[in-house]
Amino acid sequence: MARILVVGDVVDDLIVRPLSAVTPASDTPAVISRRDGGSAANVSAWLGWHGADVMFVGRAGRDGAQRHTDALARFGVTARIAADGEHDTATIVITLDGGGERTMYVDRGANSTLTPKDVPLSAWKDVRWLHLTGYTFFDPATRPVAQELVAKARERGVTVSLDPGSVAFLREAGVEEFARWTAGIDVVLPNLDELRCMTGEDVPDRAVLELSRWYPTVVATLGASGSVQMTPDGFLVRQRAEHAEVEDLTGAGDAFTAGFIAASAEGVEAQHALRRGAEAAAIAVSRTGARPPLGEATSAL
Repeated sequence: MARILVVGDVVDDLIVRPLSAVTPASDTPAVISRRDGGSAANVSAWLGWHGADVMFVGRAGRDGAQRHTDALARFGVTARIAADGEHDTATIVITLDGGGERTMYVDRGANSTLTPKDVPLSAWKDVRWLHLTGYTFFDPATRPVAQELVAKARERGVTVSLDPGSVAFLREAGVEEFARWTAGIDVVLPNLDELRCMTGEDVPDRAVLELSRWYPTVVATLGASGSVQMTPDGFLVRQRAEHAEVEDLTGAGDAFTAGFIAASAEGVEAQHALRRGAEAAAIAVSRTGARPPLGEATSAL
């Protein structure tokens, strides 16, 4: 089994679901819950849920390092989370609307202090696939760490994938600058908004073709329209979305990414990998929070 290394953010998610119309400058009844999160950590959890051999490396505050290590271990993830003595664990406040769509307020906390020393040589043992997220590249403090990881992966012949992560941060950085930062990535996995932002194209087929100028493999998630992949040899592969009753869209892209990577790292064909991603995403949107259901793991690839 191919070992997968995931490096990046681990977060405490605070999910706010208003129970009535929001009343500005006053009180609004709501259900508020804390969940484990962070795009990279979420992908790790879903990879473990799929039965993959996965190691996660990240950084949290002293209040959260062991707690998040234990949380990922429940999904079979080997986690190496450094405890930062000066910064708190990252926090994201997520407000949900009636359709499960999210607005997020981000405090990166200890994620911004990730260093190359947090990813020791031992973390690379038997690794065949490295996954990163755009958040590590967008942060000037951690961008050199991400770029060093890509360089090390290239030296070792390790496949590197990237979830851009944030259309707001993409717009702020500029698409060409982001492409320069992420040179050497093999597989990019944008959602529809990120795909359009990165290419200026509204039609997904044309957009993935345009994005393939920068990344050999493009896998775009298109919401209810499914997903589409542009392979390195120029073939388009499409997959329908799985039906689901939407509760919370948080983590849907992370679940898809993990399903796709878990299958791809084992060498299965593109259609099957897209289907595995779609199946995981359908489970993710039907529940609150960004992590898989405990006790229902699958190892079938």
